Amino acid sequence: MRRGKSLHLRLALPLLGLVIGCAAGVASVALGPAAAQRTGPEQRAVFDATHLPPLLTMPDERAELAYDVYCAAGDDEGAEAGCDVRGAVFVRRAGRGSFERLALSSQKSNGGSGQLAARVPNSLASQSGGFEYYAELKAPDLGERVTIPAGGADAPHTSRPLENPVDIALGRHSFGGVRRVGVRLALAAWGDGPAQAGLEQGRQLGAIGPSAFDVDAAGTVSVLDQAHRRLLRWRKGAREPIRVPLSIAGTIADLAVGNDGSTYVLESTAEPGRNALVRRFDDAGRELEAIETAERTSSQIRMAQDGALVLGHRSHHWMPVTVGGVPASPEVQLRRGRDGRSLRTGGEIVLFRHANELRVAMISGRSMTRSWRLTSATPLAEVQLAEPIEQRLVLVVRMYDDDVDEFAVLTVDRSGLVDQFTLDAADWAETAPLSRFRLVGKSLYRLGSTPAGAFVDRFDLEVR
Repeated sequence: MRRGKSLHLRLALPLLGLVIGCAAGVASVALGPAAAQRTGPEQRAVFDATHLPPLLTMPDERAELAYDVYCAAGDDEGAEAGCDVRGAVFVRRAGRGSFERLALSSQKSNGGSGQLAARVPNSLASQSGGFEYYAELKAPDLGERVTIPAGGADAPHTSRPLENPVDIALGRHSFGGVRRVGVRLALAAWGDGPAQAGLEQGRQLGAIGPSAFDVDAAGTVSVLDQAHRRLLRWRKGAREPIRVPLSIAGTIADLAVGNDGSTYVLESTAEPGRNALVRRFDDAGRELEAIETAERTSSQIRMAQDGALVLGHRSHHWMPVTVGGVPASPEVQLRRGRDGRSLRTGGEIVLFRHANELRVAMISGRSMTRSWRLTSATPLAEVQLAEPIEQRLVLVVRMYDDDVDEFAVLTVDRSGLVDQFTLDAADWAETAPLSRFRLVGKSLYRLGSTPAGAFVDRFDLEVR
């Protein structure tokens, strides 16, 4: 495990709005080809806004919606670079009636940074089914406006009361505590050989190894070796991988194996003026289609019953990139965005991290079928995985203190915590922020790395 300053650097990326359950909607508008990029000596004007949707609430919490904004009108981003930002939030009872306009008032300001906020009336906040809302912000000095989430009234945020949660107190985490030995399914040393994994140089955090992986129902392990622009694919029981060339950008990316066996790669880079692409490949690595995502960047790609979903930013909504097997336009993706992630097994899951507390709800239609509230005396970072197994839920969350971090694997049901163990962080090389774990059947798979190479392990879960 790395310690000290390197630990805090490694934790920084997942904590910057990429955390499942934090669901921080992020909006950025730049006057020019791309945000915060220079053309010659001048900096482009920038209008940014971030929002943490209160997706799952407790009865004693105030329903306040706050938007942190940053506005820089020109090449000077100092204390005098701020500009006027105004806005309103539109709220209604979940799924019913028309939206009510609430003016956002300025709460604080520091140069180009500030906050706009509004309190939701109790008549809406106390509704048993929750409330829906979206915000419209504008910077008159720049002539620009932004909607959060970008789907607006067609795809608002939903804030739900956490109904009858199972309360689980995790207490203080014991680092290096209960371990479980896994089965090593795949191993690739660093290098440029046919069975080796490539390394890229990271901007801040050192080397970047294979950035993502997935496992299909037959047990085939696919590791995205983006530095070599290929998949390394281990069939069940194989010691050596099959190499599948892919036409990808070769930078950090996320990966999902589709229900039909095709491979989806969510790229993290985009051409100027365009959004990131999802590329779909057949079993031999032939590109079938390239789908432009609805927003500039997306942090994850996962499979649902009907196809692939991406978690986009600005809105931090899960959006389908295919509908009925047909690529979805950016407009369709925005209109179909949701706070919860649709699952392969049906229904959806909603997570919210509030300080050192995790709130989780299983949703079917508009009904909350199961929910949990987990509290911890040890700081929590990102939730790497949240997936159901029958009537149970498996969570993988990073725990940390000033010196060390590791992953806790928690299995919960209606009675509380039924199983737990810990795993070393095993993240010598960086990956896509939330792509280290997969749950297939009743087994948990983990992508890890050491100075010697990258590997995939399987942990069979106790489900009775």
